[in-house]
Amino acid sequence: MTLAFQAAPLLLLLALLASGRVGPLPACGLALAAAIPAVLMSLPADAALADFLLHESLRAAFLAFQPIAVVAGGLLFHAAVERPAGDAHRAPSPARIFAAVLPLGAFLESVTGFAVGAVFALSALRGMGIRGAVAIALAVQSQVMVPWGALGPGSALGAALADVPAQEFVGLVAWPNAAWIVSLTPLLWWLQARAGVPVPGREKAMQALMTAVMAALLVALHAILPFETVGLVASGVVAVWALWRSDPPRDLGTALRASWPYLLLTACLLAARLVPHPPAWRPFPELPGIPVTHVAVVLWIVGFALLMLRPDGMARAAAALHRARRPAAAMLLYVLLGRWLAGSGVALALAQALIGGKGVAAAYAIVPMGFLSGVITGSNVGGNAALMPMQAALGQALGLPPLLAPALHNFASAAGAGMSIAATAMLCMLLADGTRPVQVWRLLLPSMALALLCGTGALIFLR
Repeated sequence: MTLAFQAAPLLLLLALLASGRVGPLPACGLALAAAIPAVLMSLPADAALADFLLHESLRAAFLAFQPIAVVAGGLLFHAAVERPAGDAHRAPSPARIFAAVLPLGAFLESVTGFAVGAVFALSALRGMGIRGAVAIALAVQSQVMVPWGALGPGSALGAALADVPAQEFVGLVAWPNAAWIVSLTPLLWWLQARAGVPVPGREKAMQALMTAVMAALLVALHAILPFETVGLVASGVVAVWALWRSDPPRDLGTALRASWPYLLLTACLLAARLVPHPPAWRPFPELPGIPVTHVAVVLWIVGFALLMLRPDGMARAAAALHRARRPAAAMLLYVLLGRWLAGSGVALALAQALIGGKGVAAAYAIVPMGFLSGVITGSNVGGNAALMPMQAALGQALGLPPLLAPALHNFASAAGAGMSIAATAMLCMLLADGTRPVQVWRLLLPSMALALLCGTGALIFLR
């Protein structure tokens, strides 16, 4: 009976979203109401429910503030670099779609994190006239390198929680992640065809080659670069190649004029990472603080600076912040739900029930549990914070190599976070054309299955 109450919030949320009749915000509100009895049954006997809810809600608001600020900053930056309305529509082509959703989207995600890569990819697809669930499903393909998103804070936290060396840990994560990227290539072609832009044979060969190069760089670069920068370099090299193919500039000057805002943002973000021990706002000692060099701070400063160069800059800023309101509300509610379930022990109890009594076969639950933690919490940081200690302990109990269980959890949690309830709800809010998350998930089922398959394959070959 206790397990049924603990599972009820997630089952209710998924059922409401799957019905297509309830939007992401009211569905999460009802799930929060259902979570209260689950939390009450999971808390220690001497814990007060009201104190717990206040304690965790304040922490959820602090944690949600970071992705909300990053997404709003990303929208400000996009508003600053967006073409005038009359020039916004660009004819869709397979090369343009691929460039926007995979290498460029993954590059922006590696630089900024918090699904900003998907926000930019979705904006580019809207500019090509692509709408509906297929537009969001394509944009979500930008989330294939979440372990390196925002220069890797989620992976750094995962390594710390598992007490393993971060560089070797993330280097191992790269193997299943690279296999997943390569396996997604046919899915990209299928989604492009559903968007009304079928990919001809020669273009398929080029896209497969670029995807393979990005995956190979993701694995190889850990031997020579700090793990934080690997995603940025691996995706950036291929992004330049893909963008040059999709829209060849007339000359080098034209290319530099088009790309300088992105180069400026990248340089500022990397420079901010070089500041040693920056002052940080840390209202909760047990949670990572928000330094003055945080991605969101840099995005807002650069975005507003670029907007001030435009005569309609303030109008663009107001429109961007207006667009951010409903996605921000969705993020706050979903982070709140994830924090209640993780902090009360509900998530841990469900995970333990999943592996209970399975003996050595419990190893095969590592990847699904990691994926579920990312789907529930909506971020790699949240997924690692919720279940990494238990996953690392499970790996030790099963006699797995020390890095393997933590690495598989990190990979699966990141994959789940990219396709999470919160991320898809936020993108549906941004698209604002009536698309529901369940419509997107139907198109993402192959991607989910491939992530689980690649993670499980890594377990079989590397254990």
